[in-house]
Amino acid sequence: MAADTVTPLLTWGQFTRGAFKDLVRSITDPLTQNEWLIEATRLCEEHTDRRLAPFTGVVETHRADGIDPDEYMDSGAMPLDLAGSLGRNWAASFGSTAMIRRMHLAEYATRYPDMWQYSDVSIDVVRSYGGDEVLTTAKLLMGPQPDTGFVWFQLGQFIPAASVLQCTYGGGYQTVPASLTRAGKYMLASLAVTELDPLGQNHGHDPDMLRSMAEEILTPYVR
Repeated sequence: MAADTVTPLLTWGQFTRGAFKDLVRSITDPLTQNEWLIEATRLCEEHTDRRLAPFTGVVETHRADGIDPDEYMDSGAMPLDLAGSLGRNWAASFGSTAMIRRMHLAEYATRYPDMWQYSDVSIDVVRSYGGDEVLTTAKLLMGPQPDTGFVWFQLGQFIPAASVLQCTYGGGYQTVPASLTRAGKYMLASLAVTELDPLGQNHGHDPDMLRSMAEEILTPYVR
């Protein structure tokens, strides 16, 4: 079984620069340190039900349904580039001209979108009656937008209603907000106390209180 790998929300150096240095003075193995950092990061993500740390290769499946009534769908007289014209003609040949034009990715920055970045976005359109086509960012009119996950497809892309959209992409906070680093510290301290000093006899830390403090900081990030 492959090990979980992620870029943690904080480094071991950040964790040990403060009051928790004495708590983990006996943890000198780099592998153990990294495992604890990953566990703390995953616990933060699980509490918020969001990806926070940088990630790659996430796959989501969406069903394309619903067309915005404000969208301009009667595009018969609208001049398009070659790709748009071919897409529109292809749709018309199947008797379908009202194509899906928008969707939202599940992962986006609920706070500090300026620190978030998407990468390697591709969307495989599996049409309801067969056939598929992979769309890259070159075929997107806009998006994905870091603050909403909004994706807007170019006019002429052949995406009939009820198609399945299989999205593969990377993203996450490339610069970790300080609040998330602090939440990671408290979450990691809670893990350490639970394992090293569960009764609080040696270090005086309450693991439940530490975890509660982490979760309070994470509240604005909860889905």
